[in-house]
Amino acid sequence: MSKAASELILNNDGSIYHCNIRPEHVADLILTVGDPDRVKEVSKYFDKIEFKTQKREIVTHVGTFNGKRITVISTGMGTDNIDIVLNELDALANIDLATGQIKSDLRQLQIVRLGTSGSLHADIPVDSFVTSSHGLGFDGLMYFYEDTERILVDELSQAFIEHSNWDKRKPLPYFVEGSKSLLETLSSDRTNSGITATATGFYGPQGRYLRLQPNPEDINEVLSGFKFNGLRITNFEMETSAIYGLSKMLGHEALSLNCIVANRAVGEFSKDSYATIDKMIQYALEKLTQS
Repeated sequence: MSKAASELILNNDGSIYHCNIRPEHVADLILTVGDPDRVKEVSKYFDKIEFKTQKREIVTHVGTFNGKRITVISTGMGTDNIDIVLNELDALANIDLATGQIKSDLRQLQIVRLGTSGSLHADIPVDSFVTSSHGLGFDGLMYFYEDTERILVDELSQAFIEHSNWDKRKPLPYFVEGSKSLLETLSSDRTNSGITATATGFYGPQGRYLRLQPNPEDINEVLSGFKFNGLRITNFEMETSAIYGLSKMLGHEALSLNCIVANRAVGEFSKDSYATIDKMIQYALEKLTQS
């Protein structure tokens, strides 16, 4: 069954609606960044750049590094934007845009998030890197899709709900495992690894108090105190769980690599976060293109 024009929306030039790119702009390796300005900070290391475009906060550059073709795309902040970008990337790879039919031979993408994050533990300092073995989502996004139970790690969810005495008025937390092969590729003695919590906002949902009181106010302590079968929640950000959930549902490999710019446990912020981000970018490019 083909997709209606109101569901699979194309621009006049044949590009997909929000991302503003066509199928030929989707490399097998996709790097996602939240900040639109970070796209050029990645692509400046490319051997060559073959394509650039921007629509709203979604900036895309396509090029090669060490002979490997890469698409780097900004998502903006939040899981709602991830829902747009991940679905459109998959549509470009696996739906015939001319007919609206799903292709019989589905293509698997490698999707790696290069993000910034806050550490929840004193032993994961600012300016270090974290690879996310799992994403913990508080956004509820995955419950808007059928058959998500097959990709969720229910035992982790149940253990966390019990540990946190979770408020039933809020969306049910969910856990999704990242790509084991990408985790192996991106891990080294320069990285820590653990569960990355994905918040629905920057202030109250991450326990920050300005004028409004967070609920619960001790969310960071709740998260940092969770342990299950050797796993712990290492850091907080705003995109990973949705990337993991949608990628796994759609058959793609996904991993999140974050540089720690804040340590919530000791109240520190990086003195030069841009230098740390640049080191993370170079680290990821080298690791992902090693033959």
